[in-house]
Order: sequence, then structure tokens, then C-alpha cells
Amino acid sequence: MDILTGDHYCLWCEGRYFNDFNWRYLLGMSTNDGICSECRESLLSISGEICRICGRMLNNLSKEFRKGELCLDCIRWEDEPGWAGVLVKNRSVYQYNDFLKGILSRIKFRGDAVMVSPFMSPLKTLFKLEFPNDVIVVPIPLSSERLYERGFNQAKVLAELLDVQLKEILIRDSHEGKQSKKNRRERLAVINQSLFKCIDNVDLEEKNVLLVDDIYTTGVTIRNAAKELLNKGANKAYSLTVARG
Repeated sequence: MDILTGDHYCLWCEGRYFNDFNWRYLLGMSTNDGICSECRESLLSISGEICRICGRMLNNLSKEFRKGELCLDCIRWEDEPGWAGVLVKNRSVYQYNDFLKGILSRIKFRGDAVMVSPFMSPLKTLFKLEFPNDVIVVPIPLSSERLYERGFNQAKVLAELLDVQLKEILIRDSHEGKQSKKNRRERLAVINQSLFKCIDNVDLEEKNVLLVDDIYTTGVTIRNAAKELLNKGANKAYSLTVARG
């Protein structure tokens, strides 16, 4: 980067771009998120009417796929024995499109953890806007096998962007294969399997927890983690993700 001219190289596409340095930037009233305008415009923010629980956009859903303020997926979850109320709400920053899929894949499978920094500002904003200020932030863990393969946990790296204390109190109890390689039916097949366990001697009595992950798809992973924490005494479970699939 050239401080005088404002030249930068995009963290995502590595293209050169110009940042307009002005008094707002110098006074810290605006920030450079490290990506070019083309990459930024390729991200589709979640806006408008959303599902009260999972945060899915409802604007373009047909009537048969929603009922009131809930999408069909969440209605099914709430009707499933033992799963009603497990997740209070999930909120995600962006819609999951091909562009974001590519970015998250590079972060997870190529080890480009530094690429998460452009997510800091929108994640912090959503965190402060949507969740109680007393939540315990818990990153979704990887299995030991997956952690060994990647060398880092992308959910933890994302949670660290919130600048709050993290509680790594969950252990992945099942190495069920890459979720990105499964279709919806295969993901939902593990609905009643125990995917996580909470470490011993953790006091969650009447505490609220916020799970952090990269993407919410069917809700299986988030809800399995939430259920384990609720079983250990947590009061309410929420989740925050970069993408809503």
C-alpha cells in the first residue's frame, strides 16, 4: 500500500485499487476493509423481511415456503419433537452466492485465514444490533481430524473478529465428513445424532450463548451445538454466521 496515493491490493482478488483518503478516513470515521469495490459489490447483504428464527430472506419466497414470519424449514424444526425453541435466532450478514462460496472455500480449504478481516465490521455491527450484551460467545469446533487438516478453525477466527472473550467449551463428538460435500437430505440425516459434547465443569446455568460459524445451511450443526449447551444449563442459544445458505 502507498499511504500517499491510497493504492491498495485487494485481499480477495489481489487486484490493485485506489482508496480515497479524506478527512473522514484520517479521523477514523470511515475504514478501509481491505477489498476492492468489485469484490464488495459481489457480496449480497441480507435485507428486508427475514425469517424470525433462521434469518433467511423471505422477500422472494413463495407462500407455500413460509408461514407468517417463519420459513418452511424453521416451521419443520419447531414441529420436530425435541427441537422446538432450541435456537432463538440465527443472524447472517450475507446471502450465500457463488462469489462468497469461493471466498469461504479459500479461507477453509487453502488456509487463507487473513482473508476474514473484511468481515470484521459487518459481523461486529450485527453482533451489537441483534444479540444480548451478556452472551457467551462459542465458536463451532472442528473435529480433531479436520483441525489437523486445515491447521485452524475458521469459526474461531471469525469469532475473534468480535473482540470479545471466547469460550471454547464444545468438542466435536463426530467426524461426519465435509458438510460442503453433502446434499440437504444427507445433512438432515444426522438430525438426532450427537455431534457435540460440552467440556466438563462448565457453568452455563441461566446464561445465554452465541454460537459462531461461517455458514448456516440446514441448521443441523447450529442446532445440535445449541441443544448440547441447553442440556448443560444454558438459558437461550443464538447464532451468528457470515452467510445464510
